[in-house]
Amino acid sequence: MVALPEGTPCWADAMFADLEGAKAFYGDVLGWTFGESSTEYGSYTQAYSDGRAVAAIVPPMPNQEGAVTSAWCLYLASPDAAGTAEKIRGNGGEVLMGPMTVGEFGSMVIAKDPAGVVFGVWQAGTHEGFEKQGAPGAYTWAEVVTRDGGAADGFFPAVFPYAVKRMESGEVDYKIYSVREQPVLGRMQAGPRDLPPEAPNYLSVYFAVDDCDTTVARITERGGKLYFGPMDSPFGRFAAVGDPQGAAFGVIDLGRTAGDVPAMAAE
Repeated sequence: MVALPEGTPCWADAMFADLEGAKAFYGDVLGWTFGESSTEYGSYTQAYSDGRAVAAIVPPMPNQEGAVTSAWCLYLASPDAAGTAEKIRGNGGEVLMGPMTVGEFGSMVIAKDPAGVVFGVWQAGTHEGFEKQGAPGAYTWAEVVTRDGGAADGFFPAVFPYAVKRMESGEVDYKIYSVREQPVLGRMQAGPRDLPPEAPNYLSVYFAVDDCDTTVARITERGGKLYFGPMDSPFGRFAAVGDPQGAAFGVIDLGRTAGDVPAMAAE
């Protein structure tokens, strides 16, 4: 087993009060199929695209029913979940859960940065993470969307071995976090138009689709929401959306690009 570089996004999951509703929605919108629920692990249910694992969904625990806010959680790879938890605490973050061993599958931590961005940490055992990426139906990118970009820039590169570059664009304050010269995560400074007062800072997970506009139409037809877009970019045509249970995510058509990729400057 080849371990992913530390800090690399490796898995995503979400908790839904209506698990069957989530299956129907994501099955229709992203073409996912679902495996058998693992009752030993709280009915954790893996999602597949073309037969390869791409994410998971899970119902709330009995003591959480009625108090669940659905949200996608992105996990970042770690060779030592307990050690990463200490780095999180030592750099102003908060550990919400763990470190916790999940059978032979691995060890996990749920945490948040100083501005409240929730994320996961995963130390792989037999479950290494995504079996498919960067193709329709699968994870392709993620970005920290936060009102406090400075807090994110101070925290994440201190916890993970990220090199930071600034996207040279006068329109947005956007940074790229890289591992071994490979971009793995974005950081967007959010203004009032990007995040309404009631919305938390969060880590936005993007799934690739064949056609952004068609997917957005399908999302809204099935009770989801369109928050932003669709919009063309040098990286693909994308939109920020939400499912009927309130979990926000992004969709992007990687094959439809427009414009030049902005220059990057090292921090």
